[in-house]
Amino acid sequence: MRVLVLTIVAMITTAVTAWYFLSDNSIQKSMSLAITSPAFENNGRIPSRFTCDGKNISPEIIFSGIPADTKSLALTLEDPDVPHTIRPDGMWNHWVVWDIPPGIHRVGEGSTPPGIVGVNTDKKVGYTGPCPPDREHRYVFTLYALNATLSLPEGSTKEELLAALAPHVLETAQLIGRYVR
Repeated sequence: MRVLVLTIVAMITTAVTAWYFLSDNSIQKSMSLAITSPAFENNGRIPSRFTCDGKNISPEIIFSGIPADTKSLALTLEDPDVPHTIRPDGMWNHWVVWDIPPGIHRVGEGSTPPGIVGVNTDKKVGYTGPCPPDREHRYVFTLYALNATLSLPEGSTKEELLAALAPHVLETAQLIGRYVR
C-alpha cells in the first residue's frame, strides 16, 4: 500500500511539474507586445509637462512582450483629432522613430530611443508634444515589432515609414493619452 501511495505522489508531482513548466513557457510565448507609460494610464490625461504647455518633452515609455524574432522596433506618436481646416487628413504626427533595437524596453522621460528619427508634421526631427488647438485630443503612441531593419534615411516621414514597414510587421501595440489645454 505504501508503494502505491508513493507512486501516486510521484506521478502527481511529475504532472504538476510538467504543467508548471509547460504553462510557464506557453505564457511566455503568448505574451503580447505592449507599450505603457508610468506618466499616464491608457486613455488617461497626459501631464502638461509633456506638452507645448509644459517642458514639451517625451514621457517615459515602457515596451514589453517583444516577440523573440523581432529585428527592430518602430514608434510613432500621432494626433488623429486635428480639425480638417488645419490638416485635410485630420492627422498630426508628433514623433517618428524606427530601427530601435529590440533589446530596448524603456525610453526615459525626455529621451529619444536609439534608432533613426523621422520628421514630424512640424517639420522637426524629434518629439513635439501635444498641443491641441480646440478641444481634447487623443494622442496615439504605436509600437511596431518588425522582422527586419529598414532602409530609410533620417528625416523620412511617417507615411514613408508606414510604407516601408508594412511587409515586416510582426505585432503592434498602442497607448492612447488625452490632452486638452
